[in-house]
Amino acid sequence: MPCIKPISDLKNYTTIINQVSYGNRIYLTKNGHGQCALVDMKELDELDKQKALLTLMNKLNDAKVSVREEGTISAEELEKELGL
Repeated sequence: MPCIKPISDLKNYTTIINQVSYGNRIYLTKNGHGQCALVDMKELDELDKQKALLTLMNKLNDAKVSVREEGTISAEELEKELGL
């Protein structure tokens, strides 16, 4: 169950921060609408790693599709194109 609190509860900052733990985010609202979330740093690091991995996997998939559809060039052609 998500922990949702009004942003005004941050007046008692220590109490709110002590409730944040891995897997237990605190969602803060302003005027009844979602404003921001407090997330454990270890969980945030893992989310960042997952996002980077997903981005890499998408780029690798795009490259795979490109090779399949457009083919490749030889090393000699690449050197010529790069002016080496």
